[in-house]
Amino acid sequence: MSGTATRLVVLVPVVAALLGLLVARRADVRAARLLAVGAAVLGVLFALAEVVGVHGSSGARTVSSIPALAAGELRIPLQLQATTATATIALVVAVVGWAVQVFAGWYLKDDDRYGIFAATVSLFTGAMLLVVQSADLVLTLVGWEVMGWCSYLLIGHWSRKETARRAALKAFLVTRLADVGFVLGVVILAAGAGSTAYRRVVQSWAGTGCNDAGACTGPSTTLLNAAMVLLVIGILGKSGMVPFHDWLPDAMEGPTPASALIHAATMVAAGTFVLAQLFDVLAAADGARWLLALSTAVTMVYAAVLAFGQSDLKRLLAYSTLSQVALMLSALAVAPADDGPGAGVLHLYSHAFFKALLFLAIGWLSVTVGGTAAATMRGGVRGHLFIRPAMFVGLLSLAGVPPLVGFVSKEHVLDAAEAGIGAGEARAWLVLLAGLLTVALTAAYCMRAWIVLDDLGSADIERHDADTATVGVRTAVTVLTVLTVVGGLVVVTPLLDLGGHIGWLVALLSILLIVGAGLAVRSVAAGKDPAVRVVGARMPSFDAGLGVDRLYVALVARPVLALAHLVVFLDREVVDAYVRGAAAATRFGGTGGQRAHRGEVAASGLAWVVAGVVAVALAGVALW
Repeated sequence: MSGTATRLVVLVPVVAALLGLLVARRADVRAARLLAVGAAVLGVLFALAEVVGVHGSSGARTVSSIPALAAGELRIPLQLQATTATATIALVVAVVGWAVQVFAGWYLKDDDRYGIFAATVSLFTGAMLLVVQSADLVLTLVGWEVMGWCSYLLIGHWSRKETARRAALKAFLVTRLADVGFVLGVVILAAGAGSTAYRRVVQSWAGTGCNDAGACTGPSTTLLNAAMVLLVIGILGKSGMVPFHDWLPDAMEGPTPASALIHAATMVAAGTFVLAQLFDVLAAADGARWLLALSTAVTMVYAAVLAFGQSDLKRLLAYSTLSQVALMLSALAVAPADDGPGAGVLHLYSHAFFKALLFLAIGWLSVTVGGTAAATMRGGVRGHLFIRPAMFVGLLSLAGVPPLVGFVSKEHVLDAAEAGIGAGEARAWLVLLAGLLTVALTAAYCMRAWIVLDDLGSADIERHDADTATVGVRTAVTVLTVLTVVGGLVVVTPLLDLGGHIGWLVALLSILLIVGAGLAVRSVAAGKDPAVRVVGARMPSFDAGLGVDRLYVALVARPVLALAHLVVFLDREVVDAYVRGAAAATRFGGTGGQRAHRGEVAASGLAWVVAGVVAVALAGVALW
């Protein structure tokens, strides 16, 4: 049963996407909405059936998808896998996908391209589920690339806006550039193992689960580090880590349901699960882990600082995504090999619930108040029976307040760093210190967001009377709120393999940092937006990411364009000059000969021929 459910979990949203495109152009969007939401519900049911089936079986199993391929000595089995971890994360993705489809059906009800949007969301969800369920690097690569394409379409959905087109193009170019590393890493790993199957790759490169250690060892440590560094570069790009981070906040130009899907449970979190699948190989690649630790440590602090100073609350959530994804990836950079990737996967699971909740709640509120700017949303949640508790729970979980799911997963990440320190990993100190600083900064911007949203002096309770949200929207937000509250109980189940635990000393320190940061921000507010008082006139600079976009232009775009112009000049003025010169010489020679020929009379021409014959004859006699 679990094998069939595994296939259907991936297949249903893909089929829904294809069928959705057939009805996307209809004036009546009810068919497109029914198809998208119905397929999402089926996806949740099949994912739930997979969880039950895997939990009731003896252990992990591979599931055939399409016939295997053979490329010389390289085996490409193209199999899926069903484990408790893959089934659990697939269920999380399916639930978030369902919530997004339900919300989009209301949020974009007047959008003339809603059908295309819904079909793209289905395909995006299917691609993420393929990455989660894949037991093969080629299938992972397929899902990885399809997600990149879908993100371009979703971010640029409102393509009539120049800013949306630019944001979509930026996301596409930055992630494409990083994906070069991902593809090269996959090629090296597959070539070294002689197979694209995860199990064979791990056995070959990490020597785990192999009786003959010599036969299962990769070609060299240098090659192993090169492969994993390239793979990590691709993941840093897709996850929006420094220095590839600037595309993700700009992705807020897309509709809020797209933001919820991209940020919560799909593309930016996909890299965490890929590295979790290859954790034994990553653990043997010290260079790759250092790169991952450095990038994530910088990103989590930098993004948290910028989140506090955003003038738009949707962009605040975008920067919080950068910070939280950095936190989940950092766990993989420092966790001891024996502890495994459980802490990072747990934070992926946790982040999906509370970040989807926050984005959908912000999107719902924006319809009522008319925008997502902090000034527009001031006092917006006051008097709303659904949005206010949803935002409250979501922000508490993001801040890591116990006993919510965010607290449970964050503390497991910090415990992984603490365990890394105990194992003598110097980079674990970097991650732990950056993580604790991020805890305080996260609490600060969450408190700032709540002060803005819950401001009594700016409240206009009567405007909520015009709320048109459907029962489906209210149900989706309620489900996500409940999961954010009780989701932490997963640690007492066998669904996720957690090598570590909550370190209560670090947890106590985290709680003190949260309380201290929250009280500090509240004392600064004095009835105003705390960011306005703290950041002040520098807020436009925070909105611009402290000028990183201009840095991209100066350090990447202009040099690349200059190089392109130089290549064009050399091609046209140097390489082509010889060809054009030869052509011109031939043309001029032909024209001159033609003119000389036409300028002579027939008699003189004959005389010259006779004279030539005589001259040749005399020369022959003389030489004889």
